Amino acid sequence: MQRLGSASPTSVGVWEPRLSFPIWPRGRGVAHVMCPEVPPARCDWLRRRMAEPGPQRGWFVFGFRGFAEPRGGGARRVEPEPGGIRLVRPAWSYTGLVTGRGRLALRGWLAGALPGHCQDLLPSESHVLLLRGAALEAWARGTGLCGGPAWRRRLHPGEAAGPLPLAPGGYVTPRPPFLCPLPPALQARKLVLGHEHAALLGPAGTVYTWGCGRHGQLGHGGLEPVSEPRLVEALHGVPMADVAAGGWHSVSVSEGGDLYVWGWNESGQLALPSKALAEKRPPAAASVAQPEEPGCGAGKAELKLVSHEAALGAEAVDFISIQAFPALLDLPQGSEVSKVSCGSRHTAAVTRTGELYTWGWGKYGQLGHNEPASSDQPRQVGYFPANGLTVEDVVCGPWNTYVCAVEK
Repeated sequence: MQRLGSASPTSVGVWEPRLSFPIWPRGRGVAHVMCPEVPPARCDWLRRRMAEPGPQRGWFVFGFRGFAEPRGGGARRVEPEPGGIRLVRPAWSYTGLVTGRGRLALRGWLAGALPGHCQDLLPSESHVLLLRGAALEAWARGTGLCGGPAWRRRLHPGEAAGPLPLAPGGYVTPRPPFLCPLPPALQARKLVLGHEHAALLGPAGTVYTWGCGRHGQLGHGGLEPVSEPRLVEALHGVPMADVAAGGWHSVSVSEGGDLYVWGWNESGQLALPSKALAEKRPPAAASVAQPEEPGCGAGKAELKLVSHEAALGAEAVDFISIQAFPALLDLPQGSEVSKVSCGSRHTAAVTRTGELYTWGWGKYGQLGHNEPASSDQPRQVGYFPANGLTVEDVVCGPWNTYVCAVEK
């Protein structure tokens, strides 16, 4: 079993104790574990948690954790919270955690905490929007959760909000005006927000999108903006179980576990052939071939120089920059998908058998492959099977990826 090494608290609150111990200790060596950098109360709680029998569950993160952190540093376990971590909601420069006891903790460049009764949150670089108690609240980012909310909307008896951004009568955003209406006849079981568009999953598995469409992220076949929710007709008749929105791309999962992708593919975030990535691959400078014409030195090897442009030319027609209609994507081994999440320009999918696949932009190691490289092909993240872990959930931040995994 892999062991965590010596380190100090990082910019997103990922903690590694100075004295190493197993990731999943279950009563082994508890009396010898010391936590010199953690308050005594937290040490006591960790010791009790380590002694609990049964499979252990935890959150891991890879990718951007502040500019002071090295790129592609691999997966690291998120410091646990008393009561467990129930929700993880990453923004660009910080991450919001909601514990099983309803406590909100912000980690990263924006740090702070609020006591119980927090059910959900939407973080952004300007505001943190909370579902707390019987109200929706927007707190200005610069306040550090001090003072009071900049905007508040109390829920009336019988009204229910969540999962965010769903709210009574519409949906909320972590930027003014905070509350946006939806057509009264449109019911939703999930709503997700991209940088410039939104996607909604209806009770019957239908998908609606609206907003900016200049990168094909709406899936209607064109690049025009749409002001009101419009049915994605290409998916009609195939009930969807999940939907996710990246910066400028969208993904949905059918009830049968099939994966559909559409929108911008500049960084391979749709797992379709990307010209930008192909141009970054080192070209073959030369190849050795046998001459076909007789009398030209038959039997001798011929050195043929191949330019980078020529090497790409044969496949140029297959490159896809914008996919304006949903396209069916097959994962390796025909794996069926249970959960999907999108970052700004990368995508992650959890299979029904507990594997994690990632693809797209990988400059900060957010794909989990121990290298700061992008990919336009789905690749399984090997860290979890190598450590005897099954993946249950994934949540992508703009430049990072959070994964919930349990011991097999």
